[in-house]
Amino acid sequence: MIRDDIKTALVTAMKGGDKAATGTIRLIQSAIKNRDIEMRTSSAETDDDALVTEVLQKMIKQRRESVDLYRKGNRAELADAEEAEIAVIERFLPKQMTDDEASAQIEAVIEELGASSMKDMGRVMAEVKARTAGKLEPARASAMVKAALS
Repeated sequence: MIRDDIKTALVTAMKGGDKAATGTIRLIQSAIKNRDIEMRTSSAETDDDALVTEVLQKMIKQRRESVDLYRKGNRAELADAEEAEIAVIERFLPKQMTDDEASAQIEAVIEELGASSMKDMGRVMAEVKARTAGKLEPARASAMVKAALS
């Protein structure tokens, strides 16, 4: 389980004196705990690894947006710090699909659903997300689906 990997990595980082990794892993645990609290009121049951993967992907997306803003604002040191956090977070994500694998999966979904225009993007994205959960970032999938439907 991803949660166990995160706990083990925290202990290792603390013992190794890696303050940056320790801080980032604690942020990860905090975000997961917040998501667990949100899910208490929800009646839908989700796979634990899927929930953790979703949290990690959201954290990476937020940090990538921050990196862009910091680069535009000429704050390279802050952008580098965010990129270091991204590297730590990515260690816990499942192996991501390559562009070729993702394209093949998206083409198969488009063919199965008979999608032909941008009007079908919602249906295609829903199916792609279901099939590639955790293995393909939603933003990357969205861009690939748009390209395929255009």
